Amino acid sequence: MSETITQDRITLAKGLNMGLRRAMEDDPKVLVMGEDVGKLGGVFRITDGLQKDFGEDRVIDSPLAESGIVGTAVGLALRGYRPVVEIQFDGFVYPAYDQIVCQVAKMHYRSRGRSKMPMVIRIPFGGGIGAVEHHSESPEAQFAHTPGLKVVACSNPVDGYWMIQQAIACDDPVVFLEPKRQYHADKAQLDTSATPDPLFSSRVVRRGEHATLLAYGPTVKTALAAAEAASGEGRSLEVIDLRTLSPLDMAPVLESVRRTGRAIVTHEAHVNLGMGAELAARITEECFYSLEAPVLRVGGFDTPYPASRIEEEFLPDLDRVLDAVDRSLDF
Repeated sequence: MSETITQDRITLAKGLNMGLRRAMEDDPKVLVMGEDVGKLGGVFRITDGLQKDFGEDRVIDSPLAESGIVGTAVGLALRGYRPVVEIQFDGFVYPAYDQIVCQVAKMHYRSRGRSKMPMVIRIPFGGGIGAVEHHSESPEAQFAHTPGLKVVACSNPVDGYWMIQQAIACDDPVVFLEPKRQYHADKAQLDTSATPDPLFSSRVVRRGEHATLLAYGPTVKTALAAAEAASGEGRSLEVIDLRTLSPLDMAPVLESVRRTGRAIVTHEAHVNLGMGAELAARITEECFYSLEAPVLRVGGFDTPYPASRIEEEFLPDLDRVLDAVDRSLDF
């Protein structure tokens, strides 16, 4: 029996750093690229210490040119490397959007499977850090809508450690979303000898009976807080961390909604044509006769991201989630 190896309680930032380090130790073809990822260790210090330990040939400080970063990574991936590129902030991804949608997503299909595209695009996403626009956006639905891309969102330190390694090992391109407000917010105990859940799988993180809350990334913490608050009023809410947005793992979702008869989806992205719309459609198609109420969505408003002083009014919070729960249970 192998010895259980445990670490101190770690943050999400530390978990991602440890996961990147482990992947680079295990495979010399893994490279890290991006703006300030080397000497500085990244704006959020996710790559701290990696250039010192692995050298400038494997942890590469790039120019301020997202299209160039991703385009270079495409060439490296075609030559057998496994590049991990960092987009410094979510709103900075759009200069590379053409590369991601027209090249990264299509290369495997275009080549009839002969050319793999094993690359990871790390994107800190979401708000809650008091930043200006282009630093607090949630573009996940745009990538989840693109065939050929895998899209995942971690929500906690343990998932950060395992999911980044699994994404790097994947032969398909993975858009890896990291909730920036959670980087240094909470700590969790990591067992590095544990067997992680598969990368493209949802997880029930709290059992309940009366309604199902669906969340991913930064809103998982909000959903759990709402479930805890609701329990004080005798309401039992089940919370599911989706973890994967493309492909969606619907089996745990459908099983839960068939039991509870109600579903509420929450995400920081604005509601119109967001992930909540896709989830609502799939749940309605599969669980129509089990539903006791319409599937409800709680998200950002349909405006550009606001000034930081009013961002807490824009983001879905405990009260807005609980209000949706009340409306669902009132049907």
